[in-house]
Amino acid sequence: MGNGGSNGKNKIGLISAICVVVASMIGTGVFTGLGFQAAGIKSVSALLLLWLISGVVTICGALTYAELATHMPRSGGEYHYLSKIYHPIVGFMSGWISLTVGFAAPIAVSAMAFGFYISKINQMDKALLATCLITGLTALNLFGLKTGSRFHNLATIFNVVLIITFIFAGYFFVESKHFQLSFSRPDLSAIMDPAFAVSLIYASFAYSGWNSAAYIAGEVSEPEKNLPKALFFGTLIVLVLYLFLNFIFLYNVPVEDLAGRVEIGFIAGIKVFGLVGGKMMALLISLGLIASVNALIITGPRVSQTMGEDYPALKKISVNNRFRSPWIAILLQSFIALSLIYTSTFESVITYIGFTINLSTTLTVAGVFIFRLRMEKKYGNKKEYRTWGYPFVPVIFILQQCWMLFYLGKEKSEASLAGLITVAIGVLLYFIVDRKNHKREVIDMP
Repeated sequence: MGNGGSNGKNKIGLISAICVVVASMIGTGVFTGLGFQAAGIKSVSALLLLWLISGVVTICGALTYAELATHMPRSGGEYHYLSKIYHPIVGFMSGWISLTVGFAAPIAVSAMAFGFYISKINQMDKALLATCLITGLTALNLFGLKTGSRFHNLATIFNVVLIITFIFAGYFFVESKHFQLSFSRPDLSAIMDPAFAVSLIYASFAYSGWNSAAYIAGEVSEPEKNLPKALFFGTLIVLVLYLFLNFIFLYNVPVEDLAGRVEIGFIAGIKVFGLVGGKMMALLISLGLIASVNALIITGPRVSQTMGEDYPALKKISVNNRFRSPWIAILLQSFIALSLIYTSTFESVITYIGFTINLSTTLTVAGVFIFRLRMEKKYGNKKEYRTWGYPFVPVIFILQQCWMLFYLGKEKSEASLAGLITVAIGVLLYFIVDRKNHKREVIDMP
């Protein structure tokens, strides 16, 4: 783990920060998303373009976040930025989203994916497997189980090696009869179809976590130098891996065989390695999903702890037990995650996550324009990081997100409505909590 030199031994360096970004991104989405995309899009070229576009847009978001993170290097992510840029109510709303949807819903989805993959090995009930995973890891974390940067680094290496191995074997050891890359009129029509915009949400979910370094900005050494690099290179690494992995999925399996399926890694694994090898791939992917769920259970309370510092009424949520674990926040996360497993489908939870979380990230990226206007006199002559390609980079991110959210709200209205209800509850809760001692940190107008 990097130590950051003069900034203290407890700070993490560039390599560890990159690993945090990569480890936070690689997980459930890349091993499940293609099946739902293939249900609405039959063009291989359009499917690969989905992952490329989403990756490029994610890099645009990461470059913009880096500017906010280097000038407001306090852990808490969107909650902290939106509170300062807009108004505490906007930050609270974002913090509420992170507290409820941002971590609990991905825990549910990862656990559900774990159930899908393990059920291919032993035929156990998927929901029961997901429940056992969440309750088991929750119990461990209540007793103070901690994973430092070394654990995240090892988990990252494991997932990256797994993906690279699959890419290598899937291309060099299998003769494909299913792949055809073209840009004919049907391919162009698929790109213009509303299903393309909706399908971006599955790629967006797979890339989620790209802003993770912003949540620990206060713990990164030399953030003005290391945060932009960590966000950029971490996201770029994942983009390359995702693009090649989905190429291999499509290279080995017909699109119609993937349509609507969750366990696409298992399906492709059978094509590459045979039935026994496919089951082994399912097991390895499941191990990676366990690491993802555990990381989410650990990092989720970080937001509640930051909110507890600003809102005395929420201090109880982040209180630690005698094992120094924020037991109330952990139990709340797990309760919400388990509720989603038994009340929602895998697809609806991803849509719910995508719609709600992307509202926060879009507001945050748009905030860089307000930040610049308000801080120009104090910040214009300084050498801190500024978004590369400004204003085009944040504009690209905002336009793509708005395009996706529009069609998502139109085509997946129930999940989108659930997201809006979650936002409304957060706004209502803001007026309920005790705000007498709230530390208001809105940026002063010049």
